[in-house]
Amino acid sequence: MIVLKAAQEQLLAALQAVAGIVERRHTLPILANVLLRKNGPRIEFTTSDLEIQVRTRADFGGDDGTFATTVGARKLIDILRALPADQTVSLAASGHRLTLQGGKSRFTLQTMPAEDFPLVNEAVDFGPPFAVPQATLKALIDQVHFAMAVHDIRYYLNGILFVAEGRTLTLVATDGHRLALAQATLGAEIPKQEVILPRKTVLELQRLLKADKADKADGDGAPIEMRFAHNQAKFVFGAMEFVTKLVEGKFPDYNRVIPRAHKNAVTLGRAPLLAALQRAAILTSEKFKGVRLNFEPGLLRIASSNAEQEEAKEEIEIDYAGDAIEIGFNVTYLIDALANTDAEMVRIELQDANASALITVPDQPGFKYVVMPMRI
Repeated sequence: MIVLKAAQEQLLAALQAVAGIVERRHTLPILANVLLRKNGPRIEFTTSDLEIQVRTRADFGGDDGTFATTVGARKLIDILRALPADQTVSLAASGHRLTLQGGKSRFTLQTMPAEDFPLVNEAVDFGPPFAVPQATLKALIDQVHFAMAVHDIRYYLNGILFVAEGRTLTLVATDGHRLALAQATLGAEIPKQEVILPRKTVLELQRLLKADKADKADGDGAPIEMRFAHNQAKFVFGAMEFVTKLVEGKFPDYNRVIPRAHKNAVTLGRAPLLAALQRAAILTSEKFKGVRLNFEPGLLRIASSNAEQEEAKEEIEIDYAGDAIEIGFNVTYLIDALANTDAEMVRIELQDANASALITVPDQPGFKYVVMPMRI
């Protein structure tokens, strides 16, 4: 039976869309496979790692009828990548094998039964759906993802908090040393829903979501529909369907962390500040990433040093008339925030050398970044 017949680039794109969650090593060998379900010309491609399940659909040619099997996802992708992009390829099933043919190339692959593939049981208690444009959600994730913890024992920090309430969607990430918050407006009022998406889910969504606004009628990309249950989240966008388990736990009260009414503030160019910090970071050590920032009327001095007695000094002229403040930061935390926005200007609010700093973007009122100082 000819399962499908399609252009190499179309089949490759469909497989790559679902293969991001497929791990290289598995306790269950079948999790290295992609589940193919054929119903007439329509094919469903599904992958799972038991925590996340991703599915996409596409109309490809082939014989009529229904068929289902699983085959190695990475192997199939590697073969397709090695074939010419303009070639038509076909997948034919015979017994427990699939044959991929393109031009004069032919590959026979071992399959595993479709009924052995562990599909995720979808929750029955999903809350009301709501939607935002893909480009909007991608922008929100881009603004906060870098502040997620990595392998923190406080497991609820290894992800992003999603809070949908009224007409506002808020995303928050923190690793205990810094906190990033971004907000967008929803098209309709919805009751409060609060979930923590795992780190792997966040990074996969970031990869899949389209930021391209050019060819969309609404100017912001096709919408992504979200639904939250007590232990699961579901995202549907275009032909993609994405189901994930949630992180259980109580996320810190982010409102208490965000400083208010700092008496010293300065607005300055993002790009010059980022460039100066990146240069200063060169002479920090791997273990100690500290930089000193001296805010004085009209001037910002940036300095770093290392155990070899090497030193970097930078000066930026700024429009500042507040208190003279010398404050230390982990330079990576500052660079992360500045590198993940394309804003021209940023605003830094300070109290003193011991209080957290608040970084905001005048053009994006929904973005806030809090970073704790460090002793240098």
